[in-house]
Amino acid sequence: MKYSQAKQGRIYVIRLEDGDIIHEEIEKFAREKSIQAAALIIIGGIDKGSKLVLGPEHGRTAQIVPMEYILDNVREMAGTGTIFPNERGEPVLHMHIACGRESSTVTGCIREGVKTWHIGEVILFELIDTGAVRAPDPVTGFQLLRP
Repeated sequence: MKYSQAKQGRIYVIRLEDGDIIHEEIEKFAREKSIQAAALIIIGGIDKGSKLVLGPEHGRTAQIVPMEYILDNVREMAGTGTIFPNERGEPVLHMHIACGRESSTVTGCIREGVKTWHIGEVILFELIDTGAVRAPDPVTGFQLLRP
């Protein structure tokens, strides 16, 4: 385990608009407000055609191949995520959501494009006094958090 300490900064209440691509809008907001690090929660609806990234195609293999899942209908969503800067200082959102419709739920990462369906409510808790960054990991290819 690796860790660092941070303090809480500003808190924002955000409403996403119908059709907004979630990760694009939140990262844009973070840049505009000079937010480098944050924790977020989100609830609302996501539109059909949104693309989730789900676990790797195979478990522990030398090459990690992510799977994509395209939603065939509107779904409810609840999720959580973090923002930390990459090595260039740009805020990068990492968010996972659970998407439900009737008795079916799918969970995944939103980085490939999840579109808001009418309702998207985000609470963003800014983290300050932290030097944590997302850095490329040569083994996995992921942008891993370096606290």
